[in-house]
Amino acid sequence: MRTLISSGSEFEARIGYSRAVRDGDWIFVSGTTGFDYAAGTIDPTVTTQAAQALRNIEAALAECGAQLADVVRVNYYLLDAGDFRACWPVLHGAFGDIRPAATMLVVAGLADPRMKIEIEVTARRQAGTS
Repeated sequence: MRTLISSGSEFEARIGYSRAVRDGDWIFVSGTTGFDYAAGTIDPTVTTQAAQALRNIEAALAECGAQLADVVRVNYYLLDAGDFRACWPVLHGAFGDIRPAATMLVVAGLADPRMKIEIEVTARRQAGTS
């Protein structure tokens, strides 16, 4: 069974994508930035953006009956490779114990010039969860 999850971002409907898609036990969370959707703001610091992106990802996973512990793959996209080290403590706090497969890519730009990091994950719900 396929379930589409929305964060409420206007861009999901306008562009044609979902924040997350659950297909059976698999969950695919779209590239997620540090926007605080409730406040409509984004902090200028990469570490705060990384932390907010993870909260946004957690919310999408929760709607799918999953959590960060279910993440098996994570991709990080940054504008500046030098910003990655500053994010390590935040990322370790989320993934240090589960250690998913990971990739970090430096990109030329993201959709909004205020964005410094984008994170996407793939998760697989554990047996016995609904």
